Amino acid sequence: MSLSRLVARPLLAAGVVYGAVNALRETDVVARKAQRVTDRVVPAAQRAGIPLPDDAATLVRLNAGVQLLGGLAIATGKAPRLGATAVAASLVPTTVAAYPFWSARTPEQKHSHQTNFFRNLSIIGGAIIAAGDTDGKPGLGWRARRAAKDARREARHLATSAKREARLAKAKVS
Repeated sequence: MSLSRLVARPLLAAGVVYGAVNALRETDVVARKAQRVTDRVVPAAQRAGIPLPDDAATLVRLNAGVQLLGGLAIATGKAPRLGATAVAASLVPTTVAAYPFWSARTPEQKHSHQTNFFRNLSIIGGAIIAAGDTDGKPGLGWRARRAAKDARREARHLATSAKREARLAKAKVS
């Protein structure tokens, strides 16, 4: 593992884990902020067949759990790509619910929300980069293409060998 990954992954995870722990500690406060998003998203998701609870506090706890587990996966290097994908996906509703700068009442509140909104977008971007980072190892797509190429080459080799053996056997019989 490179030094940049050794340092960057825990740094990326630190803010996510911190935010998740705070959301769990202050679920009621966070749920009140999330309510305006959950009231719109949950019914649509349920109509689409996605089983989500109606209660905003439960959704906040679930989202915080995803962020906590994802952040720990990134920080420890155990399934960092999966963890980063989960973090990126879970931060989208968090960011929209927590920092609605478009509906701020004062310039100070708008500035604060914009700063935090764009900070979260940066974290989402970092998580997307981490989700695609194969740590110098080939990804699944490359491995699948390579296995198919190897299988085709081996099949051609076996076919050539079988034809040669058949010609030799035919020559011995004649």
